[in-house]
Amino acid sequence: MNLVKNRIIIFLLFAVIIFNVNGQNKHGKSTLYKSYKGLVMAGYQGWFRAEGDGSDSGWGHFGRNGKFDTEHNTIDFWPDVSEYEKTYKTSFKYENGKAAEVFSSVDKSTTELHFKWMKEYGVDGVFMQRFFGVTRGYKNSNKSQDIILRNALEAAKKNERAIAVMYDLSGLKADGEDCSSVIEDWKMLVDELKVTNQGENQTYLHHNGKPLVAIWGVGFPDRPYDSRKIGVNRLIDFLKNDPEYGGCSVMLGVPTYFRELNKDCLPDPYLHDIIKSVDIVLPWMVQRFTPLVHKPMDHIRDHVIADLKWTKENGIDYVPIAYPGFSWRNLSLGKKDLARYTAYGAIPRLGGRFYWDQITTMISAGAEMLYVAMFDEIDEGTAIMKITDTPPNSDEAHFVDNDGVPSDHYLWLTGLGAKMLRKEIPASTEMPER
Repeated sequence: MNLVKNRIIIFLLFAVIIFNVNGQNKHGKSTLYKSYKGLVMAGYQGWFRAEGDGSDSGWGHFGRNGKFDTEHNTIDFWPDVSEYEKTYKTSFKYENGKAAEVFSSVDKSTTELHFKWMKEYGVDGVFMQRFFGVTRGYKNSNKSQDIILRNALEAAKKNERAIAVMYDLSGLKADGEDCSSVIEDWKMLVDELKVTNQGENQTYLHHNGKPLVAIWGVGFPDRPYDSRKIGVNRLIDFLKNDPEYGGCSVMLGVPTYFRELNKDCLPDPYLHDIIKSVDIVLPWMVQRFTPLVHKPMDHIRDHVIADLKWTKENGIDYVPIAYPGFSWRNLSLGKKDLARYTAYGAIPRLGGRFYWDQITTMISAGAEMLYVAMFDEIDEGTAIMKITDTPPNSDEAHFVDNDGVPSDHYLWLTGLGAKMLRKEIPASTEMPER
């Protein structure tokens, strides 16, 4: 009798252990996107605000100090707002005297339109940027950033686009705080927003069979924080191993020269230890390569090939970054630390030639997945979303045009790049024409 009783007790204990291991993980097990491989994903800021959108943020990211006029403007490209359901008039005027209008990222219709474009043009999905400052308010799940993320999750599912969260550590102070608030914020996103458990046909991006979470901003010399002291290793361990909120794959955003530990990267070998603990490494290549040097694609090809060799040897995956160009003249006027590139169109788009060359070069070098910077960043001139070729220029205000190409040119090229990555169309170094 005692033998039977003991066996029952052992069975029940075993069942409890199994339940604790498998039953408490809060992530959905299925998704339409089981791997990053074969995808072209873009970064999505979602940080634009407009006076009157209900966010009480003024003209956030359109201008300085909540204002948006010739003295406070911080964008270099003007969005094509012809398809937006809701727009906001500004003080800028076109030649015909009509007020120029912009969108707000807070509006649900804005998010829906952006994901509709992704589906229409074949952009596989986006990483939703979530800055460290947002994580400080993790107890509140109704911030504007949370509203935008909710809208994005819904729009991603509706349009069958991949979506994932990227934590940007920008804003983390040198002392008095660490990555603990990121851990708490992730718990909130899982519990309150159900980011990884959206039900049937959810589209949260997985990699290596697990939900993918990105952490950006480790190894850069311009950061006030010390990567050894902020608990990033503890954050990674939590995301990978916590029995309730873990079980995730992790992507780490690092400097371009992470492998050599020089140039734009701190010379600290600890970075390599951190990289080897994650699943994917994402080197930040914006501004690092330019079409204005001799044979720029040779530099990119050689760099990507060497990175791929290093990451393969260390058992991790690798995602290079392609970007259309770079321009932050108006933004730099109010920030003395942005003095390096202050000309309009400092890294020119060349009508898409620079962007297409990067995509084809990275694919030919062996890249299996790509990250595009960025979907909507018109303040730094990297946006692939629709921008106008006829911005409201005047004697007091200047914006960069679109080189005479259609407003959807970069969305179109991105979709073709995704098809080429998956070998659905032949590889070609010649930029497609319509």
